[in-house]
Amino acid sequence: MALTRFSVSLDSDLVGRFDARIKADGCPTRSKALGDLVRESLVRREWREGDEVAGAIVMVYDHHKSDILRRLTAVQHDCHEVIISTQHIHLDHNNCLEILAVRGEAAIIQGIVQRIKAVKGLKHITLAAGTTGREIA
Repeated sequence: MALTRFSVSLDSDLVGRFDARIKADGCPTRSKALGDLVRESLVRREWREGDEVAGAIVMVYDHHKSDILRRLTAVQHDCHEVIISTQHIHLDHNNCLEILAVRGEAAIIQGIVQRIKAVKGLKHITLAAGTTGREIA
């Protein structure tokens, strides 16, 4: 992979805050930090523009809640072409963590999240929006 050097002019206070942040995050260089920010921006664009994307839907629920397992399973079966893998973890006697690996059109994935959010008894759900990696280096 060829590297390109370019210069950027920024307010010195902004650079100072940026340097403090990347140091606290353990990032080795400004170049690495800027590259991460650019890639993050490109991934957000993929989601906005409806490209094929990948990600993870993470949810926590009490498996004792009436009918929750059947309703979550029904959504997953309805969306089998987008859900490529699942992982189920028993957090304790009552609570389960479930992770759905997804790949497909951004709008369809966001629709799945909305359908799951509507399931009564769900304690938490979040979407980790990722990328297939084809559009970014």
